[in-house]
Amino acid sequence: MWKLPIECWSGKLNKIIVALLSSTLSLLALNFHTYDEARALQQKSGKIIMIDVIRTNCHYCSDMQKEVFDDTEMSKWLEKRFIPVKINLDFDELPLGLSVYFTPTFFFVNTKEQIVKKIPGSWNIKDFKDLTKDIK
Repeated sequence: MWKLPIECWSGKLNKIIVALLSSTLSLLALNFHTYDEARALQQKSGKIIMIDVIRTNCHYCSDMQKEVFDDTEMSKWLEKRFIPVKINLDFDELPLGLSVYFTPTFFFVNTKEQIVKKIPGSWNIKDFKDLTKDIK
C-alpha cells in the first residue's frame, strides 16, 4: 500500500477543513450580492432587492450584521423574500442616484428599479422583520 508522509496529509486535511468551515459559515449568514448580480437574479425571480448601505467603521452597521444578518433563521427569512445587496460607501457608489444621510440605510427596489421602501437605522430581528414583512 502506498503511504503519503504525515506532512502531506495534514496539509490536505487543513485545506479540506478550511473549505468545509467556509461553506458552512456561508450557510449561516445572509449572502449579499453586488447590485449588478442582484439585478440579474431579480430578472429571473422577480424578488425585491434589499440594498444595505453601510460604512466601514459604523458600529450600527456592525450591530445589524451580527444581531440580524448573521442569525440563521433571519437570514433564511430575508433570502426567501429579498435579494440582499451590501454597498459600502467607503468603496462603492450607490446605484439609481440614491443618497443617504446616515448608515445603515436600507432601500427596497422592485423590478422596475423603483424604491418601494426606505428604512434608515439599525434594528433588532423582531423590529426589522416587522418593518419588512409587507414589502412586495
